[in-house]
Amino acid sequence: MSVSVKICGLNDPQAVDAAIKAGARYLGFVFFPKSPRHVTPLQAASLVADVPLGIARVGLFVNPDDATLESTLATVPLDVIQLHGSETPQRVTEVKALTGLPVMKAVGVAEPEDLEAVWDYGLVADMLLIDAKAPKDAALPGGNGLAFDWRILAGRQILKPWLLAGGLTPDNVAQAIRLTRAQGVDVSSGVESAPGVKDAEKIRNFIARATAPIL
Repeated sequence: MSVSVKICGLNDPQAVDAAIKAGARYLGFVFFPKSPRHVTPLQAASLVADVPLGIARVGLFVNPDDATLESTLATVPLDVIQLHGSETPQRVTEVKALTGLPVMKAVGVAEPEDLEAVWDYGLVADMLLIDAKAPKDAALPGGNGLAFDWRILAGRQILKPWLLAGGLTPDNVAQAIRLTRAQGVDVSSGVESAPGVKDAEKIRNFIARATAPIL
């Protein structure tokens, strides 16, 4: 099984370079001002300028309006739109039509009942990001370094390609993949030395362990 890796919250050239060289399949850029990983469209345009073909440039948005999407895409050549807010399945469909790009929808999971939403969004999104559900008082919808009980996903059929997220680190990613059989994994805070500061060595270790053969 080949596991794809997404390094999210990239905001400096060194981290982008480290992710590319280590074998990341997806590079995530956060367009959400409350996040310590936030980048402006101009900053993101510079960061993605030399990304090789075959590596997807993902823009993370939280409940964006049409104007935000259009203005961002006018500046940044993105390959995938990631919706990480409370967007409805109908809104996912609208964003796909508006942008003409594949949409990855993040779905927060804390207990088995939350998997109903995974099914609902799987009917309309091109990809799914199954993340730990953020606490009710959390300022951020993701990137909180929280994990959920991965056994919830064991043996579950998921309609679309999907990535596992939430609390992943170089130390636990291999176990998470073994338990869930995830096709891909997404990490942000788990490869940082401080909020919003990526660590190149952690990026390399994470990708190496995520893509190593499962024993």
